[in-house]
Amino acid sequence: METNNEEMKEELQQPEEQKTEAQEETAPAANEQEDEMLRTKKELKATIEKLEAERDEMKDKFIRKVAEFDNYKRRTEQEQQNLFRYAGEQLAVKILPVVDDLERSLQHADDTADIKTFVQGVQMIYDKFVKILNNQGITKMQSVGTAFNVAFHDALMQMPSAEAAPNTVLQEVLPGYLYKDKVLRHAQVIVSAESEETPADTQNEGSKE
Repeated sequence: METNNEEMKEELQQPEEQKTEAQEETAPAANEQEDEMLRTKKELKATIEKLEAERDEMKDKFIRKVAEFDNYKRRTEQEQQNLFRYAGEQLAVKILPVVDDLERSLQHADDTADIKTFVQGVQMIYDKFVKILNNQGITKMQSVGTAFNVAFHDALMQMPSAEAAPNTVLQEVLPGYLYKDKVLRHAQVIVSAESEETPADTQNEGSKE
């Protein structure tokens, strides 16, 4: 009987011992998982902090860029306003010497005995002024003898002409001007109309005689 009891005790002790051994085996694995989770949390926290820092840096750069763009926009708008406001400044500076010459000529007009000399002086001033305009791209149209063109001419009236073809500019009442390739002012002209007797008819009559 005593032998049986001892055997039973040994059998009861064996599961307890096996359980303790199993716990001892699983404990290191659990510790490793916990350590791994802690490392992962630390890495995630560091990543989040890095991303937040980058976000704040990008936000600061964006705010700076917006402010710089606003300043650039205001400065550009101001420059454009000044450009339109003072667009004729350079031309005005070049014209002022011509005005000075005209004033001097008028001041001495009564003292000039030779009208021819006075006219020559005025002609020189005129030529100087025309040269300034040409340098700025402003040129005078040559309309007389050319075909009438509504893009360049305003017809004031028509006049019969036996020497010119119909719709030819006979006379320029007010000259036209071009600014580079744009019409600055249309020329006011008198245009030839259909005559009752054309040059061809006149030649035919002469040959018949």
